Formats: sequence, C-alpha cells, structure tokens
Amino acid sequence: MDLFIKIAMFVTSLSLLILVHELGHFLTARMFGVRVEKFYLFFNPWFSLAKFRIGETEFGIGWLPLGGYCKISGMIDESMDTEQMKEPPKPYEFRSKPAWQRLIIMTGGVIMNVVLAVAIYAGMSYKWGDRYIANDDLRYGYVFSELGHEAGFRDGDRVLLIGERQVGDFLNVPIQIVLDRAPVTVARGDETVVVDIAPDIIARLLKSNDEQRGFMIPRTPFVVAGVMESGGAATGGVMAGDSLVAINGVPMMFFDEFRRAFAEHRGTTAELEVVRKGDYLTLPVEISDEGKIGVEPYSLIRFFPAQTHQYGLLASVPMGFSKAGSEIRDFWKQLGLIVSPQTEAYKSLGGFITIGSIFPTTWNWRAFWSITAFLSIMLAIINILPIPALDGGHVMFLFWEVVTGRKPSDKFMEYAQITGLILVFALILYANGNDIYRLFTRG
Repeated sequence: MDLFIKIAMFVTSLSLLILVHELGHFLTARMFGVRVEKFYLFFNPWFSLAKFRIGETEFGIGWLPLGGYCKISGMIDESMDTEQMKEPPKPYEFRSKPAWQRLIIMTGGVIMNVVLAVAIYAGMSYKWGDRYIANDDLRYGYVFSELGHEAGFRDGDRVLLIGERQVGDFLNVPIQIVLDRAPVTVARGDETVVVDIAPDIIARLLKSNDEQRGFMIPRTPFVVAGVMESGGAATGGVMAGDSLVAINGVPMMFFDEFRRAFAEHRGTTAELEVVRKGDYLTLPVEISDEGKIGVEPYSLIRFFPAQTHQYGLLASVPMGFSKAGSEIRDFWKQLGLIVSPQTEAYKSLGGFITIGSIFPTTWNWRAFWSITAFLSIMLAIINILPIPALDGGHVMFLFWEVVTGRKPSDKFMEYAQITGLILVFALILYANGNDIYRLFTRG
C-alpha cells in the first residue's frame, strides 16, 4: 500500500506538470493562430491509450510516461515529422510566424511551469504558512559526523553565515553549505571561526546518503521522554522527565556525549546521574551490549519551539514569487554541482525511482504540493537549457535567427533535433541506470 501511494502521488504530480507545460505551448500557439495537431500526455509510439479530436487538434494519453508533447504545425520537434517541411509554408504554421512569436511559443511551457510553482507556493503560504525551527535558535549548536570534523567543524559550533548569507530554517543549513560551497562562519565558544570546506569534502558528502543524514545534527541536552519496559533504564529507576547530567562521575549534558559514553561502557552497569524535579539522583543503569539503556530522548521541538508565520491572501502572493525565486537560484547551483568535475555530483543523478522516492508513503497534500512545486521549477530549468530537442534548444536557434537575420535550414534543424534526442535519452538512461544500480547494490 505504501508503494502504491508513492506511485500514485508521483504519477499525479508528473501528469499535472506535463499538462501544464504543454498547455503553455498550446495556448501561446493558438494565441498567434498556429495550428496544434496533437496534444498528448505521455508519449504514444505505435498506439495511444486514449484519444479524441476537438477541432484541428487530437488530444490523447500515451503509454510511455517519459513526458508529453504538443505537435505544432510547421516545426521540427520530437515527432521528427519532416514531410510537412517539404511543402510550401502555410499561414497557420509555426515557421510562418515572426521570430518573436515563435520565441513566445517555445518559452510558453517553461513560463507556465514557473507560474505553477509561484501559484503553489503562494497557495501553501496562505493555507499553511511557514513553520520551522530557526537556525539562530539552536543555542547548543550542531553535532557533526566524522566527515564534518574533517571539514573543520567542531561539535557545538553554531552556524552564523554561509558565505554572506544567513539561513532561516535549520534544515536548509546543510543544503546551502553544499550548494553555495562558500566559507561557513561559526561561533565556537567565545570565538568566531571561518571554516573553509574543501571540494573533496563536498564530493564525499554528495556520494553518501549516510553522510548526508548525519553530517550535522542540532545538539540537544539528554532529557528522557519515555522509558522502555525492558532495558537498563527501567530496572535502574530512570523515569520520564529525567535530565541526564553525568555517567560514572563524569559530568556531561548532551545527547551525543551520552551516546558515545554508552558505547564506551556497553555491557557494563554504570552510575548514571540524573536531575529529577530539582533533585540529583545517582542510579545504577545496565548498558546493553549495543550501547543502549532503553530510553527515548525528547524531540528537537521540545527544546527549540518552531516559529510560525501566517500570511493573508495578498501577502501570500509575494511569498510565492520569493520561494519560487529561491528554488530557481538553488536549482541552478545544483546544476553547477552536477557539471563540476571536482564534486562528481553527476554520479548521484537519479531517475524516476529517485524522484518517486521523495514522495511520502501516506497521502499528504502539503508534501505533494511542495514536491510538485519543486519539480515544476526543475522541469522549467531543464527545459530551458540550450540543448536541441528541448525548448531551450529551439530558443537558442531563434536567438541566432534574430541576431544574424538568417534562419537555420530545415536539414540542420533535423540533425540538431536528432542529436538532442540522443543526448536527452542518454541522460535519461544514465539517470535511471544509476537508480537500478543503487537499487541492487543498496546495503
């Protein structure tokens, strides 16, 4: 059932994004009197799952979910229908229109995807507002993995700036460290320290999901939220609400410190000092061979209350533009990581399995719209890249026509389209091949 929900959310999101993108091409084409021969959700080689005709346009659903298409008369596109190009241009064809109109038609899909993202972010701001734990509120700083220590961080560091930027939501701190690849200014005790992160650290961070999860975690005191019935804590007398402050006479305060101490003393009985309603108690607690005592610590939200910002209808619109702009900026940085040979981020590229896995296992509208908005930005940026067969490839040739006053020949456009399709399908195969490789080598 969990897998079914993931698949259902992914297919619904993908279908919406494709329909909106192709609708951008359709509406702009019709606005300038250009005939649209076909409008399809998903590709339909050999046969269609469903189709019907309205006026001059055939609408349908294909069986191959690699995208969709809007077949516009008088242009060489992914359908590779070159026969119509051998006939004299007709007034309703794409090639008969001025360059500026053709430019608007080719960017219509990208514009619609950006508009969709803005609308979703605005709607989410109005419906749910913003709720997050502020990075500035993490007064105990972060705990870092071994890789984080290699990068130059120390447990307890409080992140002040990434480059010249402050980060609001603490969840965005590791993301911005990777994307910005800029010096990180931290408060370390009474000092301010600048940590320069080497490119190989970023590369190793991108390669390992485990490193990404544990690279930096907010530091918290160890306060017991619950005690398991079977375990050293229960038999030793530890109770919910107890604050752990020492083990075997060694004072400590934070969850990460006790976790390391439990690992060092596994398989033994330790003297655990706790504070209970202002009283200090020393309890004999048996530590398992796995370094556990059988307690559940308080969650992050207990120590650092989340900040909530609600937006009215008018205020939600600029927030939609702001969030979409941030996502556009950050995704461009992600593309920079992918093409950088130093980070080797291209090895972490994923296809449909990777994208589908980011959806939750229960239907959650907030998560659905958030992911859909991000994917809409991603689709817009990828499509505007100057690669033949993508919208950006057509835009590139249109700019060439505007600058030089000469239109590329139909034969050149045909070869360019073939080259672009080969590149695009090679990228799709590579990304999904990575997914399959990781699926069978996981663990």
